[in-house]
Amino acid sequence: MTYSADADPRTAAPAAPADPAEHIDAEHIDVVIVGAGLSGVGAAYRLQTECPERSYAIIEARQSMGGTWDLFRYPGVRSDSDMFTLGYAFKPWRDSKVLADGRSILGYIKETAAEFGIDRRIRYGTKVVGADWSTATARWTVTLERTEQDGSRTLTTVTCDFLYSCAGYYNYDQGHAPEFAGVDSFTGTVVHPQFWPEDLDHADKRVVVIGSGATAVTLVPAMARSAAHVTMLQRTPTWIGSLPSRDRLADGIRAVLPANAAHRVVRTKNILFTIGLYQFCRRSPKAARKLLTGLNKRIVKDDQLVADHLTPSYDPWDQRLCAVPDADLFEVLKTGAAEMVTDHIDRFVPEGIRLKSGRVLEADVVVTATGLQLLAFGGISPRVDGQPVELNRQFVWRGAMMTGVPNFAVCIGYTNASWTLRADLTSRLVCKVLNHMRENDYAAVEPRPTSTLNERPLLDLASGYVQRSIDAFPRQGDRGPWKVRQNYVLDAASTMRTNLRKTLAPTPLSAVRRARAAAVARPVAAGREKSWRSA
Repeated sequence: MTYSADADPRTAAPAAPADPAEHIDAEHIDVVIVGAGLSGVGAAYRLQTECPERSYAIIEARQSMGGTWDLFRYPGVRSDSDMFTLGYAFKPWRDSKVLADGRSILGYIKETAAEFGIDRRIRYGTKVVGADWSTATARWTVTLERTEQDGSRTLTTVTCDFLYSCAGYYNYDQGHAPEFAGVDSFTGTVVHPQFWPEDLDHADKRVVVIGSGATAVTLVPAMARSAAHVTMLQRTPTWIGSLPSRDRLADGIRAVLPANAAHRVVRTKNILFTIGLYQFCRRSPKAARKLLTGLNKRIVKDDQLVADHLTPSYDPWDQRLCAVPDADLFEVLKTGAAEMVTDHIDRFVPEGIRLKSGRVLEADVVVTATGLQLLAFGGISPRVDGQPVELNRQFVWRGAMMTGVPNFAVCIGYTNASWTLRADLTSRLVCKVLNHMRENDYAAVEPRPTSTLNERPLLDLASGYVQRSIDAFPRQGDRGPWKVRQNYVLDAASTMRTNLRKTLAPTPLSAVRRARAAAVARPVAAGREKSWRSA
């Protein structure tokens, strides 16, 4: 698919504009942020700091903040990026852990929200179930479903000038759960990490963890501490590297510099290291394979294990590289508390899992760490003038806004570095756009290419969770601001310097003032007519 500069960016003939008087009694908020996780809290800080005249509210579907870090409760849950870059640029990470546990990250998010008064702007138990843009009034009507304490649900609406989705791209309501033959015959317990039972006791039990990604490599060493035995069952190996749980150089820098200055120095160091490693892997894949396998052989001290279970067929960073702190996964493999098995599942049997090779893995607990499902914009399906927008026919601008949808932004993090790095850049860009609109008296802006674009997937990873769902997402282009780069240094140098006039098509505020005035006047006139007839 290509995008023609001469084509209408919407994918269907426009319907009659929505009646601007329909939701005239709805509460109006300048900016609605969707999601009170790491991204949403960071977005709120940037908004209230760089656009202080704008009102905003954070809409959170769950009953608590934290997003991923509040949802996931499985044993050992932790970050897979260093906290000096996963944390906020404006609030130093003070803990000594490089790869922090989920509880510490959740505490950091809550502390940030409380420190800057962001927690008072969050509306919990409220889900966005509709988002309709009116060209006539240049405003969004956002339909909200609120879950009350008694479980009942009510629908309300708010209007806003700008809608910013910070809900990530994972489906919080459902993980990827492939169907396994014979699973009903299994006499043990089957759990998915995304919905971990609070009362699950795996002590002294035989555990099989199905999967080879970040969740699996976290679960195995954590469960091996008390389980009788843990088996990590994978179809194919994943590239895994060990990182020290503490950054001694960072500790030294923080010992001599003030907190904010130390945070900037360590953050810069880690950004450059991450980018350097990624570029090395992509440009010299043979050398990267040799380096990673060599390091793992040195730690595991079993060349055959590394060859059979830790050497993927794909090159490093074709899929995301998994990091383990202090080689904890390798240590439990060395002690025998856990083992890795690379094979395919034939079917579940009462006592466990039978493999294609004929071996039966006996288990009391099976954890299906089979991945997550992607969900565009937290499930928001935007409509423009009554017409649904076909997301997979749109192109993303600066990794933040997209064609066909005015005054709408989405927060999408990096796949090769900490999510927060791009999330913060996107939030700053949104503020730049909002200030650009205010300074030029614009009611709306919409990205529009000036020449034809060639389509590329939004996320260029071969990982299964990406390939299963990426066709439902908007595309990236092949150049300029339409290309979603995986390089923070280049993005940091160019994003805030981008020429907004060149690629954002504006709608002057003067063009919608009459429609907004009419929307206000119409209910008043209707009320007068009703009173006259009653008299």
